[in-house]
Amino acid sequence: MSKVLIIGAGGVSGVVVHKCAALPEVFSDILLASRTKSKCDAIAAQLDRPIQTAQVDADNVPELVALIQSFGPELVINVALPYQDLHIMDACLETGTAYLDTANYEPPDTARFEYKWQWEYHDRFKQAGIMALLGSGFDPGVTSVFCTYIQKHYLDEIHFIDIIDVNAGDHGYPFATNFNPEINIREVTAKGRYWENGSWIETEPLSVKRSFDVPENIGTPNIYLMYHEELESLGKHIPGLKRARFWMSFGDSYLKHLEVLGNVGMTRIDEVEFNGQKIIPLQFLKALLPDPASLGPRTKGKTWIGCQITGLKDGVEKTFVIYNTCDHQACYAEVQSQAISYTTGVPAFIGAKLLLEKKWTGNGVFNIEQVDPDPFMDDLNAYGLPWKIIDGPVVQL
Repeated sequence: MSKVLIIGAGGVSGVVVHKCAALPEVFSDILLASRTKSKCDAIAAQLDRPIQTAQVDADNVPELVALIQSFGPELVINVALPYQDLHIMDACLETGTAYLDTANYEPPDTARFEYKWQWEYHDRFKQAGIMALLGSGFDPGVTSVFCTYIQKHYLDEIHFIDIIDVNAGDHGYPFATNFNPEINIREVTAKGRYWENGSWIETEPLSVKRSFDVPENIGTPNIYLMYHEELESLGKHIPGLKRARFWMSFGDSYLKHLEVLGNVGMTRIDEVEFNGQKIIPLQFLKALLPDPASLGPRTKGKTWIGCQITGLKDGVEKTFVIYNTCDHQACYAEVQSQAISYTTGVPAFIGAKLLLEKKWTGNGVFNIEQVDPDPFMDDLNAYGLPWKIIDGPVVQL
């Protein structure tokens, strides 16, 4: 029985809170905090058991420290904005509290997705005798664990990893993003990169695409080569890896809207002057777009997220595909969130559960592929994200 502090009150947070609240034998006391307490209260009102809520500015380390000290959690689950990762890690260090997040730190003023800032905390967390677990979402998160599970049970060496993320859901809006618009658009408009033989190969944004006939009759979308943060950590932690790439599906309408918004400057992340004040166009656009947390009741269809992994088994080249499918409407019926939030929130809950149960332990900063995949894979089946394995490739990449 443990206390846990959850920071952030968006769609992913709602899923994490629902799942944690349903397991009181592990999560005995829950405090949900964000900049806007009313959002925390709205999530709390959906639950069958009482939890505490609070207001906190996740950019304010002394404020975070005071909240952690007053509540005394064993673990802080960070589902706030990636810009706030380092502030929350600083507060965890100062209070001697374990830390978990779902996405790596990003500087607010430039779209750079790297682990180096968080990896630099390793020695300090190690000396403090506490664990920080990075990337316990789906991608990164489940996709990384998929790789280490295949490595442990199916292949002697992994040479090629292709992570594929398909959202075949439809929310009915002309244009909306399935998670934080600011983070989503920064990610999609950045240059593509993939890891090969110890080096990074860069491509123009969304310039490389393939058609993918998705298993289980989910559709035949175009998937586009992108950069994603788990490529960096997998390149570091999977011995013998020769190439790792990430692909994501986008519809033509989404891409056309994004192109027009980019052409008129609405995806810029630098300040511009408007009516005598400084604004960031992308942040203004975020205020105009539908809140991703509101998409749940509207979104129909499924997600398909998996890894196509090639390597050697007994000296013979083999390929396995390991994946999960998730139904948007089923997710909403369970936790009042669509599948994009669900597929990120459930792994955050599972990672927290395994840390609190002491099934994952360590001192320092760890990516999720550095811990034993087996208990996590068991819990994916038990808590809503069942997975399957196909012997052989499903797409030529």
